[in-house]
Amino acid sequence: MFVLAVAAYFLLACLLSWLVLFPAGREFLLQALAGAGQRLHHGLGRIARRQGEGVVKIQQAGNESLRGVIAFVRRHYLLCMGGMLLVAVPPLVAVLSGNKLMLGDFEPTTREVNAQIAQILAGEQLVPPPALPPLTFATVELEQERPMLVSASRDWALMNPAYAQRLLLAFKIMKETHGYDMAILEGYRSPERQNTLAALGSSVTNAAAFQSWHQYGLAADCAFLRNGKIVISEKDPWAMRGYELYGQVAESLGLTWGGRWKMMDFGHTELRVAGVMKRPNS
Repeated sequence: MFVLAVAAYFLLACLLSWLVLFPAGREFLLQALAGAGQRLHHGLGRIARRQGEGVVKIQQAGNESLRGVIAFVRRHYLLCMGGMLLVAVPPLVAVLSGNKLMLGDFEPTTREVNAQIAQILAGEQLVPPPALPPLTFATVELEQERPMLVSASRDWALMNPAYAQRLLLAFKIMKETHGYDMAILEGYRSPERQNTLAALGSSVTNAAAFQSWHQYGLAADCAFLRNGKIVISEKDPWAMRGYELYGQVAESLGLTWGGRWKMMDFGHTELRVAGVMKRPNS
C-alpha cells in the first residue's frame, strides 16, 4: 500500500506540474474541460428528450453525490488540505525558484521573421534568373580560379527545390539590399565530376564522390556580376565585401557558408539536411 501511495503521489505531482508549468498542459486541460462540458450538455439533452423525468433523477443523484463529497471534505479537512499541499509542493517550488511561470524552452517565440523569408515560408516561389551565355564562364581568370568551370552544371532544375529557393532569396536580398548582382557558377555536380575535381588536388576540393553536398543538389558556388562579367577574385575589394555580405545573408537563411571554413570558399553555400550524408564535407 505504501508503494502504491507513493506512486499515486508521484503521478499526481507530475500531472499538476505539467498543468502549471507547460502551456500545452493548460491548453489540453481547457480543451478537455470544454469537450467534457459539451458532451455532458448533449448527453443530458438526449436523455431529456428520451426519458423526461429520468433527467431530474440523474441531476438529483449528482447533487447528492456532490453534497456527500462536501461533507467528507468538511469532516476530514485537515487530511484533504495536507494531501493538496503535498501534491502542490513540486510545481510551487519550480514556480517560486524563478521569475517566469513558463519554462524557457517552451515559451512562444516573439522573434520577428524577415518579411522576405516569411514570403518563402508562405509559399512564394522565386524564379531563377535567365541563364548567362556559356562564354561568360570561359575567361582565363575564371579558368585559373575554377578549373573546368565551363563544363559545370548551372541548371537550377537539378538542385534541391528547398535549397534553390533559399539561394534565389539570397540573390534577391543581395541585389535589392546591397546592390550586388549574383550568378551561379556551379550547382549540381555528378559523382564522376566530383572525383575528377578531387584528383586536381586539395586546392580545388578535398571531397570525393558523395562526400560533397553538390552531389545531392544541396550546394552551389556563386560569384558576382559587374558590367556583364563574372567577378570571382577575392583580391577585388568590391567582390570581397560582397562575399562578406553574401555570407551574412546566406547564414540568415539557414545555409552553411564556406567562408568560415579553414579552407575558405567564399562563394560556396550549402543546405545540410540530416540523414542525407554521413560526412558533411564540401
